[in-house]
Amino acid sequence: MEKFLHENPIVPRTDEEKQAVINRLKRIEGQVRGIQRMVEEDRYCVDILVQISAINAALKKVGHTVTERHMKHCISHAINDGEGDLAIEELLEVMKHFSK
Repeated sequence: MEKFLHENPIVPRTDEEKQAVINRLKRIEGQVRGIQRMVEEDRYCVDILVQISAINAALKKVGHTVTERHMKHCISHAINDGEGDLAIEELLEVMKHFSK
């Protein structure tokens, strides 16, 4: 198992931040269930592929939101604490997986 610099965010997420991400993830969850129904109903392949593309885009947007927050809070804090190089390397490694 990989070891990260921290187990929790340096600056806790606000209730509003949490709720915004949770709401997006719930919408994505609903879209996935919709695709399951489309398959069960034997819908046209292109319609299913369009929905899959929409889900991928929505997940990337959530990822970008989390990444932006991480950079503004966790990376910034690590730089100020002298752990900037380590935090940047950690982020780069995660971004390699995210961009696949």
